[in-house]
Amino acid sequence: QVQLVESGGGLVQPGGSLRLSCAASGSIFRIDAMGWYRQAPGKQRELVATITRGGSTNYAESAKGRFAISRDNAKNTVYLQMNSLKPEDTAVYYCNADVVSWSSRGDYWGQGTQVTVSS
Repeated sequence: QVQLVESGGGLVQPGGSLRLSCAASGSIFRIDAMGWYRQAPGKQRELVATITRGGSTNYAESAKGRFAISRDNAKNTVYLQMNSLKPEDTAVYYCNADVVSWSSRGDYWGQGTQVTVSS
């Protein structure tokens, strides 16, 4: 079994910053791609950013220039630095990981962390 635990969400004013973290634990041999997704009320879950094991990144247009994804392979952890936050960034943020275990491979999700941008 693999668990992903997010942290770092909260309430922030427009223009502020937050740093999300997501730590993976359990039966892990290697983690390939990791990513952050978000889901606002009444909307579908959408991609925010992804990062490969080698560090190549991909961002949604809405995140480019404001958000930065990074990871620490030794800690099985992915981060999302969010700057210049806007009210439309309000959502539940989920991390995702493509995990290779000792005998299988799977796609795992965290439980989500709420980010609210409001004055």
